[in-house]
Amino acid sequence: MKIITMKPPVAAAKTDRSFWLQSIDADAATPPLQGAANCDVAIVGGGYAGLWTALRIKEQAPETRVTVLEADFCGSGASGRNGGQVHSWFAEIDMLRALVGEDDALMLCRATADAIEELNGLQASGAIDMDLRLDGWLWTASSTAQEGAWAPAEALCRSLGEERFQPLRRDDILRRTGSAASYVGIAEARAGTVQPAKLALGLRRLALSRGIVIHERSPVLEIAPGPRPQLRTARGTLSAGKVVLAANAWLSAIPELHPYLYVVSSQVIATAPVADILDRIGWIDGASICDAQHHVLYYQRTPAGHVIFGRGTGGIAYRDRVDARFNRGDDAGADNVREMHRVYPQLKDVPILHDWSGPIDCTAEHLPAFGHLENHANIFYAMGFNGTGIAQAPVAGRIMASLVLGRDDAWSRCGLVGIGNRTRLPPEPLRYVGARLVRGAIRRKNDLEIIGRKPGPVTRFLAGLAP
Repeated sequence: MKIITMKPPVAAAKTDRSFWLQSIDADAATPPLQGAANCDVAIVGGGYAGLWTALRIKEQAPETRVTVLEADFCGSGASGRNGGQVHSWFAEIDMLRALVGEDDALMLCRATADAIEELNGLQASGAIDMDLRLDGWLWTASSTAQEGAWAPAEALCRSLGEERFQPLRRDDILRRTGSAASYVGIAEARAGTVQPAKLALGLRRLALSRGIVIHERSPVLEIAPGPRPQLRTARGTLSAGKVVLAANAWLSAIPELHPYLYVVSSQVIATAPVADILDRIGWIDGASICDAQHHVLYYQRTPAGHVIFGRGTGGIAYRDRVDARFNRGDDAGADNVREMHRVYPQLKDVPILHDWSGPIDCTAEHLPAFGHLENHANIFYAMGFNGTGIAQAPVAGRIMASLVLGRDDAWSRCGLVGIGNRTRLPPEPLRYVGARLVRGAIRRKNDLEIIGRKPGPVTRFLAGLAP
């Protein structure tokens, strides 16, 4: 059978790591794979999706021998670089219903709400110290073009008897965020923020305590399919009965998955701690905040008073080649700084201590996909988290555990399993050229709408081609 060649991730230098990772001096804690080893289930990727899958398998089948192979260290990828926002799938319930039907959409949304409670329980019990603060999630508009972006999801929730959201007026937003940039929106009460790197490393400790073997600094170079696939790293080979691919953007290297997956960047900055300023303007809690432009802004304040400010910049990888530019941009987060100063002019003199980037694995539907490779029933994948994974990865773990363990249940049958109903993206170079044109149009459209101007017809047309 044809060898599956993986693209090893480009590890970020310590100085290019996220604020989250640098603030706790995160690094590898387990040895690389050396020599020959065997297991029942091998998981490629030690981020949220891989670790939750390992934990769910152990919960359901404790005798299963599970080994995780991580290219750098657990949490070094998207799991330790994101904006730390925790909210349910109810904000995407209309998108979910369009893809998987109403029953599955409701089941999945409720499962993410349950996952938030599970995270809260892990923190309350002392199992994982993740700085979880369930002070809410605010979805707001700062221009007329953004108004009502939430209306389809909110209306569907209401029709299904799920009163998940409360309306926000200008004074509500100002009181909770200290910013007058947004003036209308909705809030999800049981949501909030987390220190994502602490969560990732906490999951690593939890997995190790439950007998899961983890080898960090062990990028998988090749997978030889067969009855017992062989996973080759630089120093060893792991033989497994089943394989789970949970490697985020790097799954785009697999030809079968590439047509459904595209890779973009997201950029984040962190300020110096300015708790005195934030307290003075009234931004005191741990709510997560988003606006409703296409390249969404997402931000929070940390308990110590740092401002974390991210933007889905949409930087594109040609042929999905993820290199060092996806660890840290070359503009010191200039776009984010500009937007932060628009939203918070009070922070114009505050130093930016960290700026970092990360690749995001996206599908056209902006919803993840799970399944097994067409000709390899024992090689499974979890992909397309689209930058939203803290409350979604625990659910992904349930889906993957059912698939791997051969269970016939609601998880293995849910509509997110399989890619037959997903949109195929154009081939290269059309994909890259088209994405660049669309990205530029979206940026122009966003910038004009923020100042109350209407973009021209060409810009509107190109921006409308975005997935």
